[in-house]
Amino acid sequence: METSDYLFVYGTLQKDIDNDMSKFLSKHAILVAKGYFHGKLYKVSWFPGAIISSNALDKVYGSVFKLINSETVFKVLDDYEGIGENYPKPNLYKKDTVTAYLDNGLTLKTWVYIYNHRVTDLEQIISGDFFN
Repeated sequence: METSDYLFVYGTLQKDIDNDMSKFLSKHAILVAKGYFHGKLYKVSWFPGAIISSNALDKVYGSVFKLINSETVFKVLDDYEGIGENYPKPNLYKKDTVTAYLDNGLTLKTWVYIYNHRVTDLEQIISGDFFN
């Protein structure tokens, strides 16, 4: 399994969202830049779910954070995202790595929480941005 100290977020974990988990992430990570990865974004409920796409025109927009202590942060965030033995199978999300294309022109490998269920009945967010 690949490793990275970076996390791409595209929904309720983003910096300007006012909830306990986004505040937790802000305290335990440094915002690197905004950017996108190649994927498709869907409205699951009051939160989004993204899947990876091989089409370069499909983009999911969000932010990349550098985690200060990735092991500690992922223990908390995996629980928030419903990943682990204590959650129904298949888990709601899975953690995967993607290439993020940052607004500052850099690219890097980063973790992202990928929606782990069928998307056929979900509304696609064509803009790729959950908040716009």
